[in-house]
Amino acid sequence: MSLIYLQTLILALIQGVSEFIPVSSSAHLIIFSNIINNQSSSILMDTSLHLGSLIAIVHFFWRDLIDFRNNQKILILLFVGSLPLIIIGYIFYKSDFYVSIRHIEIIAWSTLLFGILLYLSDKLKVSKTFNDNLNLKNIIIIGFFQILALIPGASRAGVVITGSRFLKFNRYDAAKISFVLSIPALLGASLLTLKDSFLIEETFDLNIFFGIIFSYIFSYLTIKFFLIYTKNFSLNFFVIYRILLSVFLFYFIYF
Repeated sequence: MSLIYLQTLILALIQGVSEFIPVSSSAHLIIFSNIINNQSSSILMDTSLHLGSLIAIVHFFWRDLIDFRNNQKILILLFVGSLPLIIIGYIFYKSDFYVSIRHIEIIAWSTLLFGILLYLSDKLKVSKTFNDNLNLKNIIIIGFFQILALIPGASRAGVVITGSRFLKFNRYDAAKISFVLSIPALLGASLLTLKDSFLIEETFDLNIFFGIIFSYIFSYLTIKFFLIYTKNFSLNFFVIYRILLSVFLFYFIYF
């Protein structure tokens, strides 16, 4: 396997795993890209990684999505929950602000702070489920939590799960809310990066295809096993990981 394909495999692993668990996929991709000096990084590669994750989440929840089609209330709620991120995310995309905050120092602090919030939210007693308790008030609050995912290191899955846990949804359903809300987020990210790749006339090659396939495989497996995990364990493992990662980054930055 050539070096470029190995780098694509690692990028797909990072995207597929960290996109759906409460650690930041963008932070890990930024860190790895810095390590390899962006040798395999491109806008089209970013698109392929997001597209692979999108295909995986749609494949995994296809039965639920068909049920949602017959339940307009759920579809409306999911649309409302996605609006804050879509609007603010597009504003960030059109400005230079998002680029200006993609620094290791910001990633380190947000990794730590949002890890602490995840820990606090996971200690609350829960009683709510996706099917019975997802209403307009809850989804609006979760939607505004999702805006925090624009901060590098925060983690979209992490902030949605944190917000859902603060609203007293159980771990499994908090994860399910995060997964379903990832569909419009990943679709939007894929479309925007695809548009950018056309503007600079990047070409589709075999490596991009591998990026989609690898990202799909790692994403699907992560979704499957993380849902199993949430039924049996607390989120402390991810809290500890975030703290250790932030300590490592702080050492790298300040010492």
